[in-house]
Amino acid sequence: MTGSTVRPPAYQQLADELRAEITSGRLQPGERLPPEPELCVKIGVSRSTVREALRLLASQHLIVTTRGVTGGSFVAHPDATQLADSLSTGFALLTHSAAVGFADLLELRRALEVPAAGLAALRRDDSHLLELRSALFDPAIDDFDTMMAAHSAFHRAMAKATGNPLFELVGRPLYQVSYGEEVIGDLPEGYWVRIDADHRAILACLTDGDAEGARRAAAAHLDYIAETVR
Repeated sequence: MTGSTVRPPAYQQLADELRAEITSGRLQPGERLPPEPELCVKIGVSRSTVREALRLLASQHLIVTTRGVTGGSFVAHPDATQLADSLSTGFALLTHSAAVGFADLLELRRALEVPAAGLAALRRDDSHLLELRSALFDPAIDDFDTMMAAHSAFHRAMAKATGNPLFELVGRPLYQVSYGEEVIGDLPEGYWVRIDADHRAILACLTDGDAEGARRAAAAHLDYIAETVR
C-alpha cells in the first residue's frame, strides 16, 4: 500500500528497546537482563525472537552472555577497544567515499590532538611515557609499514595519556584509517625524518610537563602534514 512503512522484524524491535534501556543508563553495566522466558512473556514474542535480539546486542558489544547456573545476559562494561572497532568501520566507509577527504581527517586530528597534547603533558605518568617512547621509529632503518604503524601507535598513546578515555575512543579509529595511495604514494624525501623529529619534540614536552610547548609541537606537526600531503 502506498505510503505504508515496513515494520522491522520483531527481534530488531526488541533489540532496539533493550538498547535504549542500556544507552539511557536504566540498565547499568554488569546488570543482568531478565531471563529469556520472562522477556518472552513481557514482550509477547517467541523464545527464538528473544535469542536473536540478544545475539544482535552481543555482536554490538552491548551485552555479554554466560552459561551455567549463575549465567545469563548482562550489560557489558564499556571497552574502548571494542567501541573503537565499531567506529573504525564507519570511518573506513566514509574515508573511501566522496563525502570525506584527507583534509577533513586532518581537521578532526587538529581538533583532537592539539588539546590532547596539552592535557597529556599535565596528566601523563611513567607508563604513558614508556609507551610513547616504544612507539618511536628510526627512519634510517625502518620500512614504510613499520613507520606507519608506529605513527598510529604514538598518537594513540598520546590520546591515552590524557587520562580521558573519550580521547582514546575517538582517536583510535582515526589513526587506523588507511589514507589511500593517492595520499601516501608520493611522499617527499625527508618526510619520515620530519615526522620522527616531531614525535620526539612532542615527547620531550610531555616528559617536561610543558603543556603549551606540547600544544605548539602538535600543531606544528599537523601543519607540516597538511602542507606536505596537499
